[in-house]
Amino acid sequence: MSLPTPAIVAQSAVRRIPRSILLVLCGVYILAGFVGRAPWREVDMQAFALMRALAQGQTHWLQPQLGPLLPSDPGLLQYWLGAWAIQWLPASWSSDWVARLPFMGLLALALACTWRAVYGLARMPSAQPVSFAFGGEAHPKDYACALADGALLALLACLGLAQMGHETSHRLVQLAALAALFYAASNLRWQPLRAGFAAFLAPQALALAGAPELAMALVSLVIAGLAGIQTPKLPQRFTWMAWWALALVCTFTLSKQLNLWHWSAPLQRDWASLARLLTWFSWPAWPLALWTLWRWRRQLAQPLQQPHLTIPLGLWIATLAAMLLNEDRDGALLLTLPAIAAVAAFALPTLRRSLGALIDWLTLIFFTVSALTIWVVWLSVQTGWPAKPAANVARLSDGYQPPFEPFALAMALMASAAWLLLVAWRTRRHRAAIWKSLALPAGGTVLGWVLLMTLWLPMLDYGRSYAPHIARLQNTLPAQPGCVQTWGLSIAQVGALRWHTDWSIVPTASAAAQCDWLITANPDEWQASSNAYAAQWLPVRNVLRPTNRDDQWLVLQRRNP
Repeated sequence: MSLPTPAIVAQSAVRRIPRSILLVLCGVYILAGFVGRAPWREVDMQAFALMRALAQGQTHWLQPQLGPLLPSDPGLLQYWLGAWAIQWLPASWSSDWVARLPFMGLLALALACTWRAVYGLARMPSAQPVSFAFGGEAHPKDYACALADGALLALLACLGLAQMGHETSHRLVQLAALAALFYAASNLRWQPLRAGFAAFLAPQALALAGAPELAMALVSLVIAGLAGIQTPKLPQRFTWMAWWALALVCTFTLSKQLNLWHWSAPLQRDWASLARLLTWFSWPAWPLALWTLWRWRRQLAQPLQQPHLTIPLGLWIATLAAMLLNEDRDGALLLTLPAIAAVAAFALPTLRRSLGALIDWLTLIFFTVSALTIWVVWLSVQTGWPAKPAANVARLSDGYQPPFEPFALAMALMASAAWLLLVAWRTRRHRAAIWKSLALPAGGTVLGWVLLMTLWLPMLDYGRSYAPHIARLQNTLPAQPGCVQTWGLSIAQVGALRWHTDWSIVPTASAAAQCDWLITANPDEWQASSNAYAAQWLPVRNVLRPTNRDDQWLVLQRRNP
């Protein structure tokens, strides 16, 4: 016998968020961080360099590399998407902007699939709230829509999504693929054709993005769940099991043929650092998720009869396990966010008013103080008052000249005004909507991200892009140096040289390449070498990175050009 649900929800509490507001919120969040910035160091620039190389036919599509340099990140699909965009869209458009367009779509896909997955879960009979004696309980579709809105707000509110959700990397491709797989597992009953399409493609995309082990593990879990599920009875269950099994076989075959396997577990773990990472990365969704586990604990004792809890909880546990077995903890933890947002959504029908008020006040204080800090630092950098923030920025970024950008200022003012309106709406009087406790966290996260990507974007570009470092390098070499060899530079550094200069960059230090100039990112190792090839070069200058004096590029000139 199924246990009674702890959700007690009236029809008046399941008002939808106006679709226009929700779309604007998601649109602003997606655009901020993709639009207007330069390619950032390492992850962004490495991906962009390989995308350009593929689009220009300089490397193989099944093994992208830059000369002899192999990528440090797994996966192929992220490079293909950027390269296709560069090839198909007008050449007059900037390549770095064009390469980001598919990833904007991927972030939108992750948000949409998470919403749709929770909508499907909340429509299941086991998820429905208690029926009232005289009627008035929430209608199933309205209830499902309100919970899906809450899950989307919870996902937007997660602090860890902001930066990595706006990178042109395998991490965002994996996030979108995992969210699509989550949607497929949650909507077999409601949208069988679309769910089947997603069930087949999502594991392949997850494997092509560098996570074939996780893809196969998740598909196996879905098959096991379909075999054991009791309530509700899924029509054509064995057909769906066969379909998911076919997806499993195809994922295995694809991964084997393209040699996508690269399992590597970390040798040691810093548990204290991991605990801190878990605390802030999925805040504020994880406290709500824990509340869900507590309030629905009796239902969890019958997991096969509670698929609305079993599916997101199984996904959460699987992605957490993958994070513990992955060296890239941040990237692996990103994949837990759709599941934890879904679990958190089922806390909303059971949330006590006191706990909701606590979340509101903590959120209000944290994001208001954060926004004021961003504004004060920007004002100091622009005007010199107050003096200390500007002095700190000048000390940390040698040579930085802050530009004044009216459009960015206007966007920041509009975002701040929207935050004040949201706070006024939330504090004016009690609102009945069950998603109300996540309105301030989601709005505050979007506000902070927009302010960072408008007011602080010039500072972030100066500190996180290669452009200032390469500008100093250009002042050292002649205007037309011919070809320039590199030694010890990464793909990102070689790609940055090719993007920010018109030099002919040879990413290897070999006797066959007769260049007059050489750049190395390892001055100490170069100077310690005593071979005949190194003796042909004369050190000219150490070029320091403006925001990190430990990051140096040594420029050398051939002794007998």
